This record gives sequence, C-alpha cells and structure tokens, in this order.
Amino acid sequence: MNCPFCHIHNLIVENELATTFYDSHPLNQGHLLIITKRHVSTIFDATPQERLAIFSLLDICKSLLDLAFEPNGYNIGMNCGEAAGQTVSHLHIHLIPRYAGDMESLKGGIRGLIRRDGGIYGLSNQDKQRVPMTGTSFST
Repeated sequence: MNCPFCHIHNLIVENELATTFYDSHPLNQGHLLIITKRHVSTIFDATPQERLAIFSLLDICKSLLDLAFEPNGYNIGMNCGEAAGQTVSHLHIHLIPRYAGDMESLKGGIRGLIRRDGGIYGLSNQDKQRVPMTGTSFST
C-alpha cells in the first residue's frame, strides 16, 4: 500500500488507535490532521473505538493549538470518498485554526479561505511552507 499517511514520522499527539500531525499544505498556521493508525478510507470504515480515539485527539489538539497559536475559531472537516474531494484515501480530519482578519468575509466558512486561483487568503508563501512544532509529540 502506498499511503503517505501510513508513514508519517513528525507526530504531535497520539493514543492507541489514532495520531496527529501538521498538514504539509496548511490552510492556516497550526492546520493539522487527525488520522486512524489503522489504514481505513473513511469515517464509515472506522470501528466505534477508532472514532472515539479520533475525537478524543480532536479535543486535545484544540487545547494544544489554543496554547500555541491563540486562534479565534476553528474549522473541522473531513471528506469521505473521491466524489467528496478526498485526495488521500486514509481517514483524516482537518483541524484548521482560524484567526480574526484571516479573510475578508466570514460567509461560507472554509470556502472563503481558499481563492479561486488555489491560493489562500491571508497566508504568505513563507507561512504556507512553515510547519510549526515539527517533531513535537505527546502521548495520551
């Protein structure tokens, strides 16, 4: 299996069934992914225990991002299946910190953050390349 998420090494937080890492193409500073350790394609393929593990890490990661970056809000998202826009066929949840003024209009939530040309409003090329706290890990 050639899954990029099955070979991630810069983990942030993990538990027995799930783990987290910063997105390599962040939409905002602190954007991270929460995945199952077992390779499954979507949330619908995960066991009830894996779902609990994922959402447990969601709460922990939110607290860590609050301390590290002091965002003003969050977008939480998941695409299930290619038709829904899933590009990596491994269950993952996006936790995207949002900051006051990171886009002109809040209408439309995350859709408003991404420009039509594929760029990201309010994020410089230098910021997009930066992956904060790389290599930091915690166990729960």
